[in-house]
Amino acid sequence: MDHTQYRDAVVENRRKHDFEPVDEYTNGFDPVWETRDDDASVGEVAVVATLVDDESDPSPEDLVAVADSFRDVLVDRVDDRHGATTPLGYVVFPVPDPDPPLVDAARSYTVARRRTNVFPIVYDCEAETLHRHEVPRLKGRGIYRRQAEDADRLFDV
Repeated sequence: MDHTQYRDAVVENRRKHDFEPVDEYTNGFDPVWETRDDDASVGEVAVVATLVDDESDPSPEDLVAVADSFRDVLVDRVDDRHGATTPLGYVVFPVPDPDPPLVDAARSYTVARRRTNVFPIVYDCEAETLHRHEVPRLKGRGIYRRQAEDADRLFDV
């Protein structure tokens, strides 16, 4: 699957799962989508997602820098006006045949920071495989479980 086909499939998934486009401050990220709902194990969640539409081959350092920058968008989109809300952000990098260090960088990225949770995800366009954080066996499973479900329904095409 090429990069454009993947993007089109993700756009279709976001429509099917009621993610709305964000037109306001996105710090250069385009497209950005968001939704809010109540999760049985996590509580009220605000989910903001983007697809990195750059067709270059990112380095692990690029992935970390982009995910860190997207955290600022997440902080701006989710505020305390709605009470206790768990902010979740997803940054997806569609890459043909990603190098193992890039996949490792996505899986080992520090998700929780500044009361937010940002998950970089790598999609291997050639193998049509999604690389995301694994759900831990112990503490903190709820957010990681939610990440796995969101990743599967939105980005695994």
